[in-house]
Amino acid sequence: MSLNLARATSLHEPPEAAAPTRASPRFALELRLAMRHAGSRRVVLRGQWLGPEGAPVVLVAGGISAGCHVARAAHGRGWWSSQVGPGLALDTDRVRVLAFDWLGADGSLDAPIDPADQADALAAALALLGVPRLAAFVGASYGAMVGLQFAARHDGRLGRLLAISGAHRPHPYASAWRALQRQVLALGRSEGQASRALSLARQWAMLSYRTPEEFGKRFDAPPVVDGARARVAAEDYLAHCGQAYAARWCATAFLRLSESIDLQAVDPAAIRVPTTVVAVAEDRLVPLADLQSLVESLAGPARLCVLRSHFGHDAFLKEDAAIARCLRESLEGLS
Repeated sequence: MSLNLARATSLHEPPEAAAPTRASPRFALELRLAMRHAGSRRVVLRGQWLGPEGAPVVLVAGGISAGCHVARAAHGRGWWSSQVGPGLALDTDRVRVLAFDWLGADGSLDAPIDPADQADALAAALALLGVPRLAAFVGASYGAMVGLQFAARHDGRLGRLLAISGAHRPHPYASAWRALQRQVLALGRSEGQASRALSLARQWAMLSYRTPEEFGKRFDAPPVVDGARARVAAEDYLAHCGQAYAARWCATAFLRLSESIDLQAVDPAAIRVPTTVVAVAEDRLVPLADLQSLVESLAGPARLCVLRSHFGHDAFLKEDAAIARCLRESLEGLS
């Protein structure tokens, strides 16, 4: 693995400035990254700090559509406002939370992005920020995949890992599901309907994030004939999810980060840091059996926490009390 660091510039400083300090709440880092499938690329990694300087640094990472805005702020809720903030499980009065936007999330990197590339970019960013070691890496979904990569590739930079609903490999059934979503999007783009196709791909993805049990409770109603066709009860909900996603996301980002999930490949035996893995029994994307196999194969201290939730893969966003308990237990005694 080779990393060549070009420079770092703060969002609040002129372009020739040196790397931002830990006091900069929001920043952008310019890196030259040796990518696994796309050669050497100049990339920009954007991030944000929360919490007191000098406190243990915890890197928090979520799914492919999650970014550096993790907590409640003046400009709205973060993607994990239920867990990150003063007095919460990731207590920003006691720990220094660091979060990043994923490489490719702005659609500017139209090339295969391996989760290992994300881990290497994070390691390079930590070096520029003057963080020799993370107290913990907390990753959920795609973030858990990248956390496993980081633990395998940069274990000297990490104290412990909490991986929620993310494995060392993609399950073939989930990969097939994502491949069809990408084909829908590719067809829509070729027909000049990229936004509508992105909405449909997201709707299909929502079915994999949730469970038949949830849909059975929420949408158990007969179809309604609307003009010349019948509409089932879940259609309005799915359409809302798809339209909201398409309004703030771009097709290239979806395609490349969806691919990235399927490029995941980590040897669990390469991971020696203490690791807690959280599985959801009803998760259709990351089956419990895969996470059991992961924990059994890890080289370092490991434990598995199994939750039950009709929210399936999205439990890390919905089961606030259970996820908070897992966070507190796994991060106890952090230093």
